[in-house]
Amino acid sequence: MICSYCQTENNDLASECDFCKAPLNIERPSLKREVTEEDYDKPFPVLVTYHTYHLLLLLKKVREERTSSYHLMRGIQKGSKLIEVDLDTLAFAESEYRRYTARMRVIEGILIDRMGYKPKRVDDKLLDRLIEKLGKN
Repeated sequence: MICSYCQTENNDLASECDFCKAPLNIERPSLKREVTEEDYDKPFPVLVTYHTYHLLLLLKKVREERTSSYHLMRGIQKGSKLIEVDLDTLAFAESEYRRYTARMRVIEGILIDRMGYKPKRVDDKLLDRLIEKLGKN
């Protein structure tokens, strides 16, 4: 078995590389993965396997959803003063905002571990530069 990190040949029964001690059964992220809304709710161990590019795409989408849920929540809170709004509707809007906030923080934490920082804004320029850097390797 060939180590995906140092490219050294190893015994097929080994669980770690003889040279660099990296685990041989680890799956490295690839750019082939598509990001969908189902990825919002993936647990941390699954998100860690995503490529940094896809985590940035996911962060961009989660931030957009968080912003729209915030505006919805604020609209319901303001509207409840003018008309009577069901408390369940208000609680749902608040729980969605909290859920997207928690998702965003998990993804930002993984990106901080990988990149050393979390991007303030994920735009097409940042994504294009990353793709360009990946293409040069």
